[in-house]
Amino acid sequence: MHKQDVPRLFTTPVNAPAYAPTRYRFTNREYLNIYYRTDPQALRLLVPEPLTVTDPVVRFEIMRMPDTTGLGDYTEAGQLIAVEHEGEAGEFNLAMYVDSVPAISSGREYSAYPKKGGSPALYVDSDTLVGTLDYGTLRVATATMGYKHHAVDLDEARAQVCSPTFMVKTIPNYDGTPRICELVRTQISDVTVKSAFTGPARLELFAHAIAPLADLPVLEVVRASHIVTDLTLNPVEPVHDYLAHLAS
Repeated sequence: MHKQDVPRLFTTPVNAPAYAPTRYRFTNREYLNIYYRTDPQALRLLVPEPLTVTDPVVRFEIMRMPDTTGLGDYTEAGQLIAVEHEGEAGEFNLAMYVDSVPAISSGREYSAYPKKGGSPALYVDSDTLVGTLDYGTLRVATATMGYKHHAVDLDEARAQVCSPTFMVKTIPNYDGTPRICELVRTQISDVTVKSAFTGPARLELFAHAIAPLADLPVLEVVRASHIVTDLTLNPVEPVHDYLAHLAS
């Protein structure tokens, strides 16, 4: 391989890239969303400035993705926190637990999604939609919702899916000092909502040292939704450079 060819590599290994060089299109992407109220002080310890916590609400999500260009079939779970940035309401993506190595690699490396390994699942158990998350051999979350009790307006569901998302992108230098440390923003815009429902919902989180979802305790379930979509992810854009003051 010539030197001029190396910068053209999308990712490594050089002869077997960790993920596909494509824009990811999701068909029949299925969400179970549980919105719940939590401890405001716990949120303030986790949400980075310049984001602000306007309402102590967390969205626990399970996303079932059976058909994704380049990534295939996988499932994710995570927590997103209601925030505001320069007057714009959105969500801070705190953590995602994923059962696909290519999805973890591409999400962290190509973008800024805070992904790590986990074993989420989304399925129907009799008349109940069930979402679970295991970390290793231990259960760390169980979510349940009555299956398709009430239809949700499709525009309302689209607004849930298309909420602006903020994440921290950080890459260290070889000596461990920060090389990139940015707050980034993305927003889904190319989406077709196929169905949307709500129903009674509950969420139980279990204490775990390495998968600390329960550090944001469930004080009250606010609402829930079950949404099926086709969508394409948009790239992220930086909105704040945490290293800029170090260079000045």
